[in-house]
Amino acid sequence: MKIKVLIVEDSPIALVILKRILNSAHDIEVVGTAGTGLEALSLIAQTQPDVICTDLHMPKMNGLELTKEILATDPRPILAVSSSVGENDRHNVFELLEAGALDVFPKPQAANIEDYEAVKQALIAKIRILAGVKVFRKIKKKVPRSSSLPSPSFPPFPSPPVSSFGSRIKLIAIGSSTGGPQALKTIFSALPASFPIPIVCVQHITQGFLQGLLEWLGNHCQLTLRVANMGEMPQGGTIYFPPEGLHLELDKAGRFHYSSRSHGGHRPSVDVLFESTIRYYRASVLGVLLTGMGRDGAEGMQAIANAGGHTIAQNEASCIVFGMPKEAIALGGAKQVLGLEAIAPAILSRVR
Repeated sequence: MKIKVLIVEDSPIALVILKRILNSAHDIEVVGTAGTGLEALSLIAQTQPDVICTDLHMPKMNGLELTKEILATDPRPILAVSSSVGENDRHNVFELLEAGALDVFPKPQAANIEDYEAVKQALIAKIRILAGVKVFRKIKKKVPRSSSLPSPSFPPFPSPPVSSFGSRIKLIAIGSSTGGPQALKTIFSALPASFPIPIVCVQHITQGFLQGLLEWLGNHCQLTLRVANMGEMPQGGTIYFPPEGLHLELDKAGRFHYSSRSHGGHRPSVDVLFESTIRYYRASVLGVLLTGMGRDGAEGMQAIANAGGHTIAQNEASCIVFGMPKEAIALGGAKQVLGLEAIAPAILSRVR
């Protein structure tokens, strides 16, 4: 049975390209198109799509309003397809993820054949992944998190020499893919401004969306988020990401460096980051593997566990895609398997 896709796009050129790409796949069928969110809502009942691709900017009802309505009434996997990666719109794209869209993808442009083929394969792969995701109705929480509980406090950010390292956590490494931005937001928003341990993170995300991701996460987090600089030492109170298209590693002196070697189809790769952390931090690493398709990070998680570090895998019930954590668990690399909401408290407990 083919994967049924509804495209919501008001640009005639982008619509033609999207239809051509998706209909070229033997297992995908475009069952309807709409130029506005309102039109899309009327088509969902009659077309019963498995995946909805929606633009952000549209007349009458935009992509954000459409996403909220779908998730509240008739939940289905939504892929945000947008060219909005400029400074004024980056945040808006990630508002779609916060509203319930599962992933983002750049709007395809008419380009040379090499670029077209790369975009084609990437988009088809995303549709296939999202088609298998179970989406639940999104209801706003009526009871906010209690403000009467004191935030945990920590001493000033330490930078101890390697000789003082033991079983205590000195570095946190996190890997995620599909569904990762939402999971990272949940974890990072629960960490206090005084959090003393550096965090290094690899999130699989389409080229062009990294800066938007950092800005969006930064609006929900008290820590500093930024791209790691070549040659610097990780510092407490900061969450580091690799630059787009490059691996981020830690050398034997504990300093960041970039690499571009091929590894498992991902660059940056979670495995590459995880495996590099134990060169300097050894058993003082806490590795966390979150939702995502495939197995990137599973072997790296096993390496951290084998070095004596602590490892946490997100459990199946709270994953959008239970691929990467599942592979790590199967390898025996996960010392703890936790629901998403329990991961930040577990991190705080380990750091204390």
